[in-house]
Amino acid sequence: MADERLIKSRHRVKAHGEVFTPRHMVNQMLDLVRPELETGPNFVDKTFFEPAAGDGNFVVAILQRKLHAIEKRYQPSVWPVESLFALASVYAVELLADNHDAAQRALLAEFIAFHERAGNACGPRTNLRRSASTLVTRNIICGNTLTGLDAHGEEIQFSWWQRVLNEPGMVRRVAFPLASLRRSAGTAAFDFTDYDTYAVCRIDHVHKEVRADG
Repeated sequence: MADERLIKSRHRVKAHGEVFTPRHMVNQMLDLVRPELETGPNFVDKTFFEPAAGDGNFVVAILQRKLHAIEKRYQPSVWPVESLFALASVYAVELLADNHDAAQRALLAEFIAFHERAGNACGPRTNLRRSASTLVTRNIICGNTLTGLDAHGEEIQFSWWQRVLNEPGMVRRVAFPLASLRRSAGTAAFDFTDYDTYAVCRIDHVHKEVRADG
């Protein structure tokens, strides 16, 4: 705890209000949603969104808990598939580029470390690593949650990674804008954006990003 850094500089605090949440507070907050993270039905697929990811302390802690629960509750043979679905359930936006890069790297490193401990092949050329990297890239975005725009000024888009019923390990990717999460049921806003559509595939093949026909 003594070496935990909560600010990077006074300038960043003044300019961006950047103060990191200490680990003990992260854990206390996540304890409040333990059923969704670790013990409840369908805990692997319960989604979490961090609107100001910082350098990734929340998203990494969420993944850690999910992976630990998978290790306790599932047979090792399905850890690769379930761990990818767990990773797919974690979303975040971060304004500052250096923090965004750190958050992505920390999240992927946590995933890789889990599989290295389990003895699963997770090298750079494996489908497991490549799909994990794709999920992190698509789910952890550099942008502004308040404006809904990414670092290039474009609308922030995420993807749902939906399990396919009765087809174990298969996923359907459905694109959606961050702004859609803020629309209330009482405001009937039409969205005419033509979002990319993707073919159903194995969760460990999402890095191929095969588009749907038509």
